[in-house]
Amino acid sequence: MKKVTEETTAEIVPVKKNKVSAIALMATRLGCEPEKLLETLKATAFKSEKPVTNEQMMALVVVSNQYKLNPFTKEIYAFPDNKSGGIVPVVGVDGWARIVNEHPQFDGVEFDMPLDGSECTCRIFRKDREHAIEITEYFSECSRGTQPWKVSPKRMLRHKAFIQCARLAFGFAGIYDPDEAERIQVLEAEPIASRPSLTDIVAKKKEEIAPTTAEPDGHDQEPNEEDDEPPFTDELPL
Repeated sequence: MKKVTEETTAEIVPVKKNKVSAIALMATRLGCEPEKLLETLKATAFKSEKPVTNEQMMALVVVSNQYKLNPFTKEIYAFPDNKSGGIVPVVGVDGWARIVNEHPQFDGVEFDMPLDGSECTCRIFRKDREHAIEITEYFSECSRGTQPWKVSPKRMLRHKAFIQCARLAFGFAGIYDPDEAERIQVLEAEPIASRPSLTDIVAKKKEEIAPTTAEPDGHDQEPNEEDDEPPFTDELPL
């Protein structure tokens, strides 16, 4: 006698998860209300005289959440990007130190700088790498005429080397240091007509590296037929 077993199949209904907005995620992380957070960020986290759009504000919030940075302690802020309509996210040196130190593979950092401050080498060690990642930055290439570079040139160069090495070691992308952001702003503010063209730059470089033409000496010059005076000589007449 055969037993008949009845099998019942239950329909599997996927559970819909409520999506949490980026601003709500940041509000939870910082312990504040989303509505007040958005208005406060618009007033404090952007360095711009023009009104900030919601899209620009959201872009800053997304980047802040990605790197777990606090805009209220100036670890991150932003400039509006006038060309693309987006933003230029700026991370201060404290923010760079935070994301480096919180990376699970970070295993230490070293700096080398000569007394004259002409260059700075940064080495970052990773737990999953056999060799350190090393970057050297040069004062002649990085220095600017701004007040921080005049007052603390060695410190600024050390910050520059640390940030560039961190980018290479951990693949941080889409964020800039304050010095880079200021360069971008200056470039955008400069009229295009006043910028030298590539042709002008190449021509100027050619002039700089071109060898100077030697002046012809007197022996190679043809005598002037109109000059009736004999050539000057130190020899006494016989």
